[in-house]
Amino acid sequence: MKRLWNSFKIAFSMYSKIPMPQSDWKKENMRYIMCFFPLIGLVIGGLTMAWGIWGSMLVKSRIFYTIILVLIPVLVTGGIHLDGLLDTADALNSYQPREKKLEILKDSNSGAFAIITAMVYFLLYLGIYSEVTKKSLPVICLGFVLSRAMGAFSIAAFPMAKNTGLAAAFSDGAQKKCVKITSVIYAVIILILMLAYDQVIGMCVTAGVALEYVYYYKMSLKEFGGITGDLAGFHMQISELVIAFSCVVGEILLHMI
Repeated sequence: MKRLWNSFKIAFSMYSKIPMPQSDWKKENMRYIMCFFPLIGLVIGGLTMAWGIWGSMLVKSRIFYTIILVLIPVLVTGGIHLDGLLDTADALNSYQPREKKLEILKDSNSGAFAIITAMVYFLLYLGIYSEVTKKSLPVICLGFVLSRAMGAFSIAAFPMAKNTGLAAAFSDGAQKKCVKITSVIYAVIILILMLAYDQVIGMCVTAGVALEYVYYYKMSLKEFGGITGDLAGFHMQISELVIAFSCVVGEILLHMI
C-alpha cells in the first residue's frame, strides 16, 4: 500500500504542478506511476469543467474565456507534455537519420520548427475551443483522462526507442501487465461514458483517437524505432487536440441530423 501511495505522489509530482508530499524516487516506488497518471487528467478535466460552467458568468470576453480553457492543461502540467510535442516537431522536421533525431529529442534548445509548431498548435486549439459549446464540454473533460490512459498504455506496451530516459525507466520499473490492464480499464470506462453521454459525439471522438493512436504508433516506430517520453508527450498533446476537434465535428453532425 505504501508503494502505491508513493507511486501516486511521484506521478503527480512529475507530471503536474500540484503540490505533493515528498517521496523517495526509488525504482520500487516508481513501479505504478503510470497507473495513477490518468488521474492528473481527471484534475485537468475537473478544472476545465468548472471554468467552462462558471467562467462565462465571470468574464464577458469570449476570447479571454477561451484562452483560459486552452491554458488550464498547461498550467496544471507545467507544459511537460508540450515540451515533448515541440521536441518531436524539431526532430521530425530535421529529416536526419534515426540516431540524430533521437539526439534532437534530448536537446534542450528549441529550434525554429518547435516555435512554429507551438504557434500553430495554440492557434488551432484556440480556434477549435472557440467553436466548442457546453454540449461537448463533458466529453472534452473526459478526454484528458483518455489521452493519459492511452499514453500510459503505450509506455508499457510499445517498443522503446532507447534503453535510457524516463519512458524506458518507467517501462522497466513498472509491472507492465498491471499498467496495461489499468490503462485499458481507464480507457474503456471513459469511452463508455462518452458514448453514453452522446452517441454521435462519442463515436466521433472514438474514431478520432483511434486514428491518432495508429499514427502515433507507426510514426514512432518508423522515425525513431520506438517511443520515448517526448513522443508520449507528443501523443497526449495531439490526442487532446483531436478530441476537441472531434467534438466540434460531432456537434456539426448533430445539427445536420
